[in-house]
Amino acid sequence: MVNVLLAGGISMAVALLGTPFFTRFLVRREYGQFIRDDLTQHHYKRGKPTMGGAVIIGATVVGYFVSHLLLVAASSGGALAVAPGRLSLSALLVLFLLIGMGLVGFLDDYTKISKARSLGLTSRQKLFGQTLVTVVFAVLALLVTDGTGHSSASTAISFIRDTPVDLAAAGPAVGLVLFVLWANVLITGASNGVNITDGLDGLATGASVMVFGAYSGIALWQYNQNCATTPGPSCYEVRDGLDLAVVACAIAGACFGFLWWNASPASIIMGDTGSLSLGAALAGLAILTRTELLLVVLGGLFVMITMSVVIQVASFKLTGRRVFRMAPLHHHFELLGWAEITIVLRFWIIAGICVVSGLGLFYAEWVTAQ
Repeated sequence: MVNVLLAGGISMAVALLGTPFFTRFLVRREYGQFIRDDLTQHHYKRGKPTMGGAVIIGATVVGYFVSHLLLVAASSGGALAVAPGRLSLSALLVLFLLIGMGLVGFLDDYTKISKARSLGLTSRQKLFGQTLVTVVFAVLALLVTDGTGHSSASTAISFIRDTPVDLAAAGPAVGLVLFVLWANVLITGASNGVNITDGLDGLATGASVMVFGAYSGIALWQYNQNCATTPGPSCYEVRDGLDLAVVACAIAGACFGFLWWNASPASIIMGDTGSLSLGAALAGLAILTRTELLLVVLGGLFVMITMSVVIQVASFKLTGRRVFRMAPLHHHFELLGWAEITIVLRFWIIAGICVVSGLGLFYAEWVTAQ
């Protein structure tokens, strides 16, 4: 538990104190946000520093590794009675997703800035980058095993734990291909979902704090109820649960510190650098904690906002009519006259309800499995 809280506290402090310095750096370089002409209510944000997601990524990496180093030092000096947790492949894979997708988002943000347009990378370029990162993650998560022969991921589709639906039923080779495709759907979908949600000051950041906080608790619970140490009918076959909790809390802490500067009126915007990386990390945690479909509930706000875009596009193409005044959904409420801060706060409440519902399902399943 000390590992988890230490990582979250360090990353929060780094993000809270480091964001103003990064903001001033972006201002000097004139790396500002480009706003679409049809979003007239957001024209005042034009030129506001973007790519703030780099702070979240950097703070997470610092929080994760420094917490491990401090605990190792304290343990070797006799100041810590409990041995510190080791670095794990599972947590490093989540960090790989965070950094890899952050790089894709950075290239997208930089293209927007350098070409002074609202569109960055082409859809093919972005998809190629997302696919490349996902394939590396999926192959390593499935094929690299520990000393007991356990891999970080499973070919079984999971809800709260692995279900009987196993992608490897037709053979290991087919299972690997199907798992890579399934991982690509989850990671691309989650990263784009957070990206679409990031349209109002603090909206995506605040919701991300809640979901990553939930995954900190889920992974820690799975570690304490792991089949290797606590065998029983309700134990979890999850590898590296403690370190997954550490990295999840580090990301939550980084988002929390960044939110101080990103809340309305934001002095910096996370950009695609942050939104793509956060969504990918969420999907990575869902895959490695065997809670893939539970992410739909925990991240219900991201799903709801993404579906508003799908519904809008489908309705217009099929009937020529729009369901919402503008998609994504938060812009619809802006055109109805709602203040930005009102929309953000109420959407945060919805995000909180989704997180509590997801945690309730997770705990209820464990109780009934006793």
